Amino acid sequence: MVFSSLVFLCIFLPTVFLLYTLVPSLKFRNGLLIVASLIFYAYGEPVYVLLMIFSSLLNYICARFVANENAKRKLVLVLAVVINLGILAVFKYSGFFVESLNSVTGLAIPVPQIDLPIGISFFTFQALSYVIDVYRKTVDAQKNYLYVLLYITFFPQLIAGPIVKYRDISEQIVDREQTAEKIADGMRRFICGLAKKVLIANTMGQTADIIFNAGDGYLSVVTAWLGALAYLFQIYYDFSGYSDMAIGLGKMFGFDFKENFNYPYGAVSVKDFWRKWHISLSTWFKEYLYIPLGGNRKGRMRAVLNRLIVFFCTGLWHGASWTFVIWGLYHGVFLLLEEFIPILGRLPKVINHIYALLAVTVGFVIFRADTIGQGFDFIGNMFAGFNITDKSLSLALTQLTPWFIVMFVAAIIGCAPIKPIADKFRINGSAAALVGKKQSVAQTVLYVLAFAMLIWCIIRLSGTSYNPFIYFRF
Repeated sequence: MVFSSLVFLCIFLPTVFLLYTLVPSLKFRNGLLIVASLIFYAYGEPVYVLLMIFSSLLNYICARFVANENAKRKLVLVLAVVINLGILAVFKYSGFFVESLNSVTGLAIPVPQIDLPIGISFFTFQALSYVIDVYRKTVDAQKNYLYVLLYITFFPQLIAGPIVKYRDISEQIVDREQTAEKIADGMRRFICGLAKKVLIANTMGQTADIIFNAGDGYLSVVTAWLGALAYLFQIYYDFSGYSDMAIGLGKMFGFDFKENFNYPYGAVSVKDFWRKWHISLSTWFKEYLYIPLGGNRKGRMRAVLNRLIVFFCTGLWHGASWTFVIWGLYHGVFLLLEEFIPILGRLPKVINHIYALLAVTVGFVIFRADTIGQGFDFIGNMFAGFNITDKSLSLALTQLTPWFIVMFVAAIIGCAPIKPIADKFRINGSAAALVGKKQSVAQTVLYVLAFAMLIWCIIRLSGTSYNPFIYFRF
């Protein structure tokens, strides 16, 4: 089940939220969220619910062991890391490894056909961070298994992030408050994310899919750039939209999750981009891989190697394909260039912004391509495809519908860091909308717009079958 589905919007969420609000005890509320989360996951992955429960139980037991001062605590930590990554490797990468081995050696080893559990990378990384933090004594081991189960299975962040560290919500699991203000803010945040996904991302995605799947003779500098920009916006509004929905849902149930995106397309360098893009993943790799490898404490060349390892793993985390690996290393190389060529940081801000956005756009072409060859061919057409045929021009014009143009403009505007400006007009006291107190005109407009967007999204979902879940490979 995904957030942008009618089943979730019209049945699952209203039912769970109503029951949660009616239950007075936090203990029973937590139990309700566990049951609801397992049902949420089982809706699309009935068998792999057992895998997720096993993961939570394994890491709960390992955390209890490593919490004690004993000679075997490090061994248990290593065992937890090996088993977690082993499970991830079997389900996500076994076919990829065998295919790569066959292509290099010429062997014909049968390729395993294993269905990928949705969200396995997210809940595996969350579980690992919990055990490692207990080992480091940055958080106490939880004695109540149900609290750990809730942390790992909580449906808002289960299948598309953000990656939540246990230490950030451990206190909220045992003591939180569902207030009218949080509910109102959460609903608006959820609807905003839903609109990002359904209205903008899906519109951009349709065009990106058509152009990336177009045959010979359809690609030119015009269509290639249209497809690249469409995908640039699709992946941002899809991913940040899901993060907004997760953060909003968390607020509705009394939780506060950290932000996962901070206007990354306003970055002035690739390094700055990674400070703003998928923040929960980049900080996870920094904290649990880069620093343990030595970070930048063991000399410049070791730091270079460590960064390349991190970005190799970052790419591989996104999917079992060499396109993702190349994409990760591509970003790693740009970070090294920015460090070893300091003049790049002293260019005018506008130039730096154009450079960063261009580098990110080209990188996402590799990320989106089905093969490395297709990716480089697509990039070649972006910069040298001046043979604009009638077929390529016709393809571009058929995509430039009024609806696409409006959503494209909205996508550009939405990438700008306008939140600080909007916050100046935000009126505290969202609870007034729910308890019948006098509301400001601005508040009323915001709630009306949010409600209108929700209805619009439902209508769009009812009238189309195009609603891809692009994190399935994650």
